[in-house]
Amino acid sequence: MTSRFTELTVDCHDPETLAAFWSAVLDFKVIDRSEDKVEIGSWMPTVEDIRARQMPPTLHFIRVPEGKAVKNRLHLDVSPIDGSTEDEVTRLLGLGATKTDVGQGSDRSWVVMADPEGNEFCVVRSLAPGLF
Repeated sequence: MTSRFTELTVDCHDPETLAAFWSAVLDFKVIDRSEDKVEIGSWMPTVEDIRARQMPPTLHFIRVPEGKAVKNRLHLDVSPIDGSTEDEVTRLLGLGATKTDVGQGSDRSWVVMADPEGNEFCVVRSLAPGLF
């Protein structure tokens, strides 16, 4: 028996704001929404797509009352696909991300950032042609 990684859920105060931020970061679209939840993904798959591993996971943003208290134990790494890591960091800062220090040191090849609610993520090496 095998399972598929189909979705990642993020607890947050404002699902709409985080869904908009991450949709802009990843070029995702809203797949489903309700009062306290927004799901985003790259496209709407069929069950057959999921079984055949033809679907990247979706992100669910769920409203919760409590705030974030400590460093994430799980985070996303994102890779630019059409520009440099530095250019992507600049773009993400413009979308509302911030650079953050989790003790990584200054000599790393990746940049640690946080989304508008403080969830850490990393911008890693570019996959752009000529930069990869």
